[in-house]
Amino acid sequence: MTAFNPITAREDASSVGLRKTRRAGQSVLELIGNTPLLRLSRIGSAFPNVEFFAKAEWFNPGGSVKDRPALHMIQAGLASGRLCSGKTIIDATSGNTGIAYAMIGAALGYRVKLCLPDSASHERKRILGALGAELVITSGDEGTDGAIRRVHEIVAAEPDEYFYPDQYSNPANWQAHYGTTANEIWEQTGGSITHFVAALGTSGTFVGASRRLKELNPSIRCISLQPDAAFHGLEGWKHMQTALRPAIYDDTIADANLEVGTEESYRMVKRIAREEGLLVSPSAAAALLGCFHAAKRVGPHERAVMVTVFADSASKYLTERFWEEE
Repeated sequence: MTAFNPITAREDASSVGLRKTRRAGQSVLELIGNTPLLRLSRIGSAFPNVEFFAKAEWFNPGGSVKDRPALHMIQAGLASGRLCSGKTIIDATSGNTGIAYAMIGAALGYRVKLCLPDSASHERKRILGALGAELVITSGDEGTDGAIRRVHEIVAAEPDEYFYPDQYSNPANWQAHYGTTANEIWEQTGGSITHFVAALGTSGTFVGASRRLKELNPSIRCISLQPDAAFHGLEGWKHMQTALRPAIYDDTIADANLEVGTEESYRMVKRIAREEGLLVSPSAAAALLGCFHAAKRVGPHERAVMVTVFADSASKYLTERFWEEE
């Protein structure tokens, strides 16, 4: 099929984003956003009537999609006066938002304290330590829910010491994607997007981007993804039926909600590396797997342009066991 190609058709937001990183005189925070949109040309060949694209969010300076909401929440805190000199930024995180907080805090001169499940990857913990964040390690079995409960205890004991953005409840989280991610996708596809597929964690990416995309074209199908079990290995994802439900989550937005398995996602990581030359995270691979599940629902005579978000690269997961497994 012949469709809009965001790489060759014209200079768009993705090429601007790449050029932006090469211009001198910018702060690290000005490099957040305007990430490339990658066309996945080989791995989806089983679906000849569907084109697959992914936002390469590891081009953000903190290495993940979470740079966007972290910056937006901190900017909102500064604007409201809730974040001021002497306060420590604190939140619960599975790793990527914490890295974004630590990077932004270091750039702006704020201390950062993070509650992090022990199940977070070793690389994430090393990066957070390198950026100067103070870590409070919580039970890996409780995931981010346990980390959230620990943050509540710490803030309740000393409320005046902390600025608690609360990424799971802060509307600035989804607003970041409403104002940036969705508009970039729209511009980079020339308005040809037919499906948006994204995972639910805090739910900010899916909620914010979907709200904006449906304003731009109400016929765009927005499909949310969840793990297929309460206990899973997809860092940052939530099994909404059993997890603490984020306050910003709106379950009326999705046109469909699909489930994705952990082991199948691990296998997809290696497929993407070997068929597209991209080293991506298990959560990114799971997002593409969700796209394939959605593609099975596309009619044989229907044309689709399906866009997802690759939250981060494989750089924080290279010591994981699945690389050695067949």
